[in-house]
Amino acid sequence: MTDLDLLHFEQLKKDVQGQYLKEYTPSQDDISKWKGIDIIYFQEDLRKKAKGNISEKSFYTYFKNSPVTKLPRIDMLNLLSIYAGYDSWYEFKKQHLFAGELLLENENLDEEEIDELEKTVTSAPELPKNEFQPKKTELNTPENTDLQKSTIENQQVNTSVTKNNETEFSPIPPKKNFFKKNAWALITSVLITITGLLGFKDVIFSKSYTYCFIDKDRGVSVINTLEIMVVKENESPLMYKIKPGDCFSYSTKDKILKMRISAPFYEPLEVNRNLENAPEEEKIELKPDDYKMAVYYFSIKDIKGGNPEEQVALIKQKRNQLENLISNNAIIYQVYDNNTYGIERLDKQKYITLVTTPTTSLKNLNVIEMKKDNNGKIVSIKFKITSTDEKNK
Repeated sequence: MTDLDLLHFEQLKKDVQGQYLKEYTPSQDDISKWKGIDIIYFQEDLRKKAKGNISEKSFYTYFKNSPVTKLPRIDMLNLLSIYAGYDSWYEFKKQHLFAGELLLENENLDEEEIDELEKTVTSAPELPKNEFQPKKTELNTPENTDLQKSTIENQQVNTSVTKNNETEFSPIPPKKNFFKKNAWALITSVLITITGLLGFKDVIFSKSYTYCFIDKDRGVSVINTLEIMVVKENESPLMYKIKPGDCFSYSTKDKILKMRISAPFYEPLEVNRNLENAPEEEKIELKPDDYKMAVYYFSIKDIKGGNPEEQVALIKQKRNQLENLISNNAIIYQVYDNNTYGIERLDKQKYITLVTTPTTSLKNLNVIEMKKDNNGKIVSIKFKITSTDEKNK
């Protein structure tokens, strides 16, 4: 990578920005100032025109910082070049040459081609090593000849000498030292055993219990990530997160278990169990909060109609439903997975506009937290739009 490549990439970002501004009007013309819904619309247009996608993390890495200090991967450079109207990244650079710049056809060698070149150089014959090999053979030949000329009598003499030497220099170990060594080994083994029992006593004497969670109304696994707080006397509580459909296993030697279970779409539940007679496996029912589920359902509901008039009618219906469910003073946050922009606050109308815009990103909307007041109105929402790469993990 050269400094000229970084300059070319800054040119490409300007072309990408100009291409998007031909058809859309984001909140800011400068692409480095886009955020939230602007990025979602851009990703949608990129998928439509270039048949590819870049993650939100990559957008913040390469478009929020200017100038960049490193280039993206070649597949991302090709994708952005196609979106800007060029056949490839190489074609883009070819049409934007700087004064005195020479663009080589083979400057972007694949890793396989580079490996082949290295193998070719490595496999070249090393003449100096071949020249010294015969000398080693000549030096070893006389030794082999002497051994062949040696007589059987000489061999028997050598054997007897070896036996005599062994007899002279093999003292018999005293019995006292032998018993001392074994006594210390026995004591050490006992100490190690005792230490192991003390260190793993909780594991040895504990018992494991498994709890699975189901939707009380529907009889299926809960659709949310659960947060379980295990409360222990005179100790800080232990927090666990359980993915939808997974069971919670907990090992303890205590006789009582206290758990507080919460999830965005279910009413909180406190569980107290006497473990002396409790079963090792148990199913726990959680009561769904229908009001919160309705907000989530209308947020991700598909509003693609058969014709433009039907789609407009569906959008109006969806907006009216969310208007009735969400409080006018609701606090709404969108969470991002990057260091540049970690969280963004939206008001009620911005949230409704975001979820009533037909984009494929809404299929990945994930509610982290949702709260309602005594009147049933939603007063707090914290959500995240998961990227495709993260969802596949």
